[in-house]
Amino acid sequence: MALVRKGSRRIVVDGTAYRWRLRGRPTYSQGLARSPCTFAVERADTRGATLLVTTDQPHPSNWTGRVAEPVRPSRVAAAVRLALRDGWTPTAPGSAFHLDHSAGFTPAH
Repeated sequence: MALVRKGSRRIVVDGTAYRWRLRGRPTYSQGLARSPCTFAVERADTRGATLLVTTDQPHPSNWTGRVAEPVRPSRVAAAVRLALRDGWTPTAPGSAFHLDHSAGFTPAH
């Protein structure tokens, strides 16, 4: 799964360039704050497995007014480091690598 370039941001983690993207518009479930915010990361220079990170926060553009912390580059960098330590190989083809940090997320009713 390739990351859409439009709207993606560049980040360098430990000397390696990556691109990351958060959906600008939440999915229906994210808009209702029933599911947490997610973002995707991939190597900037090579196609390979995409990293999908599920956060413990609602999407910043949710429709219910729930307060959400923005996804900051420091959080993206920490997720990349953790995924690499856990076995993500961003240069190898294959299915997406999922990193679930949703513990503590409370869905809206």
